[in-house]
Amino acid sequence: MQVGGPVHPKLPWIRTLDALADARGASLPGDRVRALARAGRALGDELRGGPRVLGVKTLNVTTLPYPTRFAFNGAVPLPWPFVILTHRTLLVRLATAEGTKHVLFNPTDANASRRTPFFEKLAASLESRFSFAERLLAKPFPSLEAQLAAAGVRPEDIDVVAYDHFHTQDVRPILGQGDGGRFPNAVLLAPKQEWCAWDSLHPMQRAWMIADGKRGVPDDRVVTFDADLALGEGCLLLRTPGHTVGNQTLFVHGAEGVFGCSENGCSADNWAPRSSRIPGLAGYAEQYEVEVVLNANTPEFGGTQYESMVLERSVVDAVPGRPDLVQMFPSSEVTASAVAPLVKPSIVFGHRDSGAFARA
Repeated sequence: MQVGGPVHPKLPWIRTLDALADARGASLPGDRVRALARAGRALGDELRGGPRVLGVKTLNVTTLPYPTRFAFNGAVPLPWPFVILTHRTLLVRLATAEGTKHVLFNPTDANASRRTPFFEKLAASLESRFSFAERLLAKPFPSLEAQLAAAGVRPEDIDVVAYDHFHTQDVRPILGQGDGGRFPNAVLLAPKQEWCAWDSLHPMQRAWMIADGKRGVPDDRVVTFDADLALGEGCLLLRTPGHTVGNQTLFVHGAEGVFGCSENGCSADNWAPRSSRIPGLAGYAEQYEVEVVLNANTPEFGGTQYESMVLERSVVDAVPGRPDLVQMFPSSEVTASAVAPLVKPSIVFGHRDSGAFARA
């Protein structure tokens, strides 16, 4: 795999990647979709033909209710207004030219994220009507630190943190405001356009962003960039804009092949709607002749998000035993619940664990 120079002098082991440049530059939208699909397949072949990551581990963060109409772009004609998502972090252990490194992808601070305007208002509305609303909003899981310790990894061992996008995020507890934060040695990889846009939010993004969620974070804890990246052996971070301007997807070569992680979709069915058993999705895909169904809470860049989801499904492997589904692991995944009993994804990944970590 041809890689470029370091993304930043602080991170010489993370290299830029230009394999998708020509496809991204296609001027006509239909041509661009097809070009990204072709380039994605070629890049995926290179990734799966190379070494695997040393280890990848799923860390549960929280559960939350989410409007069904957003999760499946209004395609599901069922009366239940919410599905339940399980939000997860991925810990990836990598071999690099600079030695073994640890990356945390989507290390959301669950308590801080409750200040997201949409979820603050939703919590207040549910609590006023249902005494059990808190149990729906946040199922307790052990802290990220406790889950890392079980894998033999200390908070100070984390070299890089990154997010698929900054919806609901408050990075101050993670990086600190001069005090080191929860992961004192970690550098944040932040897409430049989205990091800057956080200072002046588009009105259609305000409900999903914590406006002061990066205020006071030291500049030397953040590396901004505008590129696709190779993070180490068996791991890529590719630009997949649309859901937000700087959306990005982590791709990992693990024991079951190449998988991707983002919130462009909320279930495997979003990337393979014609094979879905969720009522409405297959019919929607046939009617509109589409390959994917968006997680569509922010519609202003829907066409770009569609292109990104086609790229994602082109890079990853098929699900073992289910060749009609692809291994796109939603960072916030629809899970079975009594809240929406007939919204049952064709497959729930749950975790993507493989490889090895040193045990404490």
